[in-house]
Parts: sequence; structure tokens; C-alpha cells
Amino acid sequence: MTTSIIILAAGQGKRMNSAMPKVLQPLAGQPLLQYVLDCATRLAADDVCVVYGHRGSKVRERFSGNRAIRWVLQDQQLGTGHAVNQAMPGTPNENRAVVLYGDVPLLQSNTLKMFLDHCGAEEIGVLTVDVDNPHGYGRIIRENGAVVGMVEESEATEAQKRITEINTGVLCCPARNLKKWLGELTNNNTKGEYYLTDVLGSATQEGIPVRGFKVDNQVEVMGINDKKQLAEAERALQARRAEELLGAGVTLADPARLDIRGELTCGKDVFIDINVIVEGKVLLGDNVRVGANTVVRNSEIGDGTVIRSNSHIEGAVAGARCIVGPFARLRPGSEIADDVRIGNFVEVKKSTIGEGSKVNHLSYVGDASVGSKVNIGAGTITCNYDGANKHHTIIGDGAFIGSGVELVAPVKIGEGATIGAGSSISKDAEPGQLTVERTRQKTVQGWNRPVKKEINVR
Repeated sequence: MTTSIIILAAGQGKRMNSAMPKVLQPLAGQPLLQYVLDCATRLAADDVCVVYGHRGSKVRERFSGNRAIRWVLQDQQLGTGHAVNQAMPGTPNENRAVVLYGDVPLLQSNTLKMFLDHCGAEEIGVLTVDVDNPHGYGRIIRENGAVVGMVEESEATEAQKRITEINTGVLCCPARNLKKWLGELTNNNTKGEYYLTDVLGSATQEGIPVRGFKVDNQVEVMGINDKKQLAEAERALQARRAEELLGAGVTLADPARLDIRGELTCGKDVFIDINVIVEGKVLLGDNVRVGANTVVRNSEIGDGTVIRSNSHIEGAVAGARCIVGPFARLRPGSEIADDVRIGNFVEVKKSTIGEGSKVNHLSYVGDASVGSKVNIGAGTITCNYDGANKHHTIIGDGAFIGSGVELVAPVKIGEGATIGAGSSISKDAEPGQLTVERTRQKTVQGWNRPVKKEINVR
């Protein structure tokens, strides 16, 4: 049976105390709604509808690149039944409708697949869970093990309030039946809202079985309504990702002190130290070691490379057996070949550095092409920006750049050239030759260092 997934994402999220819509609040670097959409994609749904409302233009703008979404506006928030009903005109009668929530991001596709398999094609199914404290949640009503209805907290009797099995809100049902039952809903309740869960009673009255599928993990179906719950979901998601890495053979110094805010792919025998942050798409090859307090974003790190502590790697590619850091920065467009050394307080931007080259101390290499087996001394900078345009520096294979050198681009340093320490090079340096540019040193006789004037305070 083909599937229509309806995602409710119209809530204001007042308890977030934020100008940002609730479904756009970030979880591990992605909006809450993104996780639900990803789940829908993995289910291969034929029709994905997002019911939006509060600050809806921001929500639509954030996902403007996803043309598979069918957007439906809920002008007034009159309850979950009303919200789902907005999506029904565009939902094919022959489809099975599945209702998900934009603020329930941890629900996994495998769980949903088992849930849908549990429900017959003509049955209605609800996803439930047992909780320690059910206060505030709708309770599942069963008779002889079968689900016969659901009651909201505000409508429950004292006996019903003691029930610990709650409704997660996730529901599946033949679309044609759901359309009919939604049209019969009333708002005769304490909140004056149209409850989606009232369709369970309609199904029971018509003799249609209601299948309750209970999940084992309460965290998986937790809704996020405030920043505290958002933080709890963050830790739960990071714990899940750390567990997956450990299962794949990655060594984590402390699984509780790792944040993955994107997609991390690791080879064999990778070691990741504490307080490492991974963002975007990151690939770590075999035997890579990432030091403590390091950020790696949208980068590829080759086999056997060591990223030492407190380094920042973004939009870069590092070859095999490199050593980077500590306190190094590789900025976007940096490509370093095999066996390269990037030392402490070195910054590289939009540059290539050839095999076996070294930039070990306190240097800046920007908009440059550096050959193989080049040595760049401490305090060297490529002066690539003239205030309006960027210019390129070329350093040939085997060149030796002394300490404290300024390479004023555009400039070319020939193969095997040596640049004397303290030079400011603005013209091309010949291959294999020593080039030095210094002013004459002199001593000023009789000069006295200035001293502070004494101030009398009465």
C-alpha cells in the first residue's frame, strides 16, 4: 500500500521562549523537522505533507530546496484533528495515512516500519509507550488487551490518570476512513479543540480493530517543548551516535564528550579524544587520531594522520600520515598532501601543500601553491591581500623559507631556492639561489630610552 506521511509542524512552541519556530530549533546542528523528514524519506513515502503555521514562511524557506514536500497551512491552531484535516484534501483515498510530529525527532525509521507492518491495511494503528510519569499525556484505554480508545489528561478520570501507557500521537490509518472520521469530530471538550485521538473511538464503534504498538524506549518518542527537553534530546542523540561508532570499532576516549552534528564516516582503528566536535560531512581514514578539543567540519582526513589537540579543520583535505597541530587551523580550500607537517599556531587557507613539506610554527599560508619537501620557517606569512584583491604565491619544490619572512604576492619562489630570515620578498626568487632582502643594521650612539615622567600627587 502506498503511504502518505502527514507531519504536524504548526505549533508555536511558546515554552521555547524563542523567536525561532519550534520545528526549526537545532538538534545536533539540524532543525528538529529535518529528522522527521529524513525518517519519511527512509520509509520511501509517496506523499509527504507538512502542516505548518506559526512563522510558517521561515519554516518553508528553510526547506525550500526539498520539492517533494506538500505544504499545507493551518491558519488557526484548533487541535491535532483540525491540523491533520487540513492535509486530507490532497491525500489520495487509496493511501495509508501516517501522522508524525515535527517536534518528535528521535523516532527511528526501523521502529516505524515495524509499526506499519504490525497494522493491517484496513486497520487503525497507534504507537504507544509506557512512562514513569504520565502526567500531561493522553492515556491508552485497553479492554482485554485491545485498544478501545484514548483519553486526554484533561478529560481523564482519576483511575484513568493512573494508567502509564500513553499515546505518542503517531497514527496510521486508511486515508479514506481518516477523512470520514475527521469530518465527524467535535470540539466538545474542556479545551474546545478537535482531538485526532477521537478517531479511535469512531473506529471502535464501526468494529474496525485498533492496533496498539508499544515501543520499548521512551526517549525515542519524546516530544520537545522547551530548551530543557531539547538539551535532553541532544544528549540522547549524541549517545546513540557514540554507540554506533563504538559498534563500528571506533575508539572514543569518552563517549559522553563527543558531539556529532553531521555525518561522520570512519575507517578502522580510529581514535577520537574528548570534546571533539564533528560538523557537516567528515571522513576519517584508517588509523586517524583526533586530539582533544578539536573541531572538524566538512573535511577528509587521510590514513594515519594525526590531528593534535585544539585544532580547527574546515573544508580541508589532508593526505596520509600528516601531523596537524596542536592549535592549527586549516581553512576552506586547504589541501595538504601526504606526510605534511602543519604545526602549532599555523593557519592555512585556500592553499595546496605538497608531499613532505613542513610549516611548523606560527605561520600563515593563504592563496598559495606550495611544492613538495618545502620548509617554511616560523613567523612566515604570505601577504595575499592588497585591500581589494587576493593574489597567489607559488613556492617551488625543495624551497627553504627562513623565519620571519614576508612573501608579498603575486610572487614565485623557484625550486630549491633559499629565502633568508627576515626578508620581505616582493619579486620572484631564482631557483637554487639564496635571496635576502634586509635593510642595513645600524646602532645609534648616545640614544636614551624614554622614561615615564613622575607625577606628584598631593
